[in-house]
This record gives sequence, C-alpha cells and structure tokens, in this order.
Amino acid sequence: MDRKFILTAFGYAILGLILGIFMAATKDKGQYVTHAHIMLVGFLLSFVYGLCHRLWLNNSTSTLARVQFYVHQLGAAVLLLGLFLFYGKFVTLETIDPVLASASVTVLIGVMLMNIEFVISSKRK
Repeated sequence: MDRKFILTAFGYAILGLILGIFMAATKDKGQYVTHAHIMLVGFLLSFVYGLCHRLWLNNSTSTLARVQFYVHQLGAAVLLLGLFLFYGKFVTLETIDPVLASASVTVLIGVMLMNIEFVISSKRK
C-alpha cells in the first residue's frame, strides 16, 4: 500500500503545482483554497499514509488497508473537484455544499480507518 499512496501523492503534487503555477501566471488567486487542499489533503496526507504503511504497518495489504486507501482517494477527489467547481464559479454554494460536506466526512472516515489500522497493528506486536 505504501507505493500506491506515494504514487498517488505525487499525482496530487503535480496537479497542485500546475494549479499554483497557473494562478501565479494569470495573477488570479481564485483557486487558492483548492490549491491548498490539493497539496494538503491530496499530496501531504497521502504521502503520510504511505510512510505510515512503510514504517509502521509493515506495508499491510489487508482488506482494511485497501478500503482505507479507496475511501481516502474517493473523498479527496470529490472534495477537490467540488472546491475547484465552487471557487471557479461553475456552481453555487447551495448546489455544491452537500457534496463538499459528504466528501469531507469521507476524508475524515479515511483518517479514522488509518487510526484503526494502527490500533490493530499495535495489538499484534
């Protein structure tokens, strides 16, 4: 799982950096919230998860580890797309707010699943 998380993290980093460079080139900072979330929720959190799997979870490929990976990626992708649509003024807050709320809760569930993985892993040792 470490490799999947790290590769995904670098994908988010590339996307976030492209958006940041575009904002700088156009002098339009309208997507700064989206950029920050791509870099933090997408890149940093995925990278940290990859390190956790590598350093402490013995690169677990359990069902829980796979579910946690996909829950995080689904929540992050929907959250980031929703933020892009909102801050790009493609949709109204009333339209996208329930989507953003659901995606945020999905990311939270991903964090909670990682916590559960650590608890289970520590009980095995």
